[in-house]
Amino acid sequence: MARTTEDKAQDYTAMGHSVELINAIIGGTTMKDDTAEYRQSCVDRNVEHLELMKAKTDWGSEDMAATTKAISDGKGYTAK
Repeated sequence: MARTTEDKAQDYTAMGHSVELINAIIGGTTMKDDTAEYRQSCVDRNVEHLELMKAKTDWGSEDMAATTKAISDGKGYTAK
């Protein structure tokens, strides 16, 4: 079943939340009191989510630059 315009908007918003979380974890502004293993797991899960969502073929003119960067940065992240 095809996603509606509203579904796409919600998915895009959720992707933005994942981008923000990945950036905040890498930047050390969130989850700094959590274990390195937990931070790594969170980044990995959110990268996977972004990859799955970005791969959908029914996007319109949505800008995926921040998503692409977050995926790349997240894949390069090693929690310490």
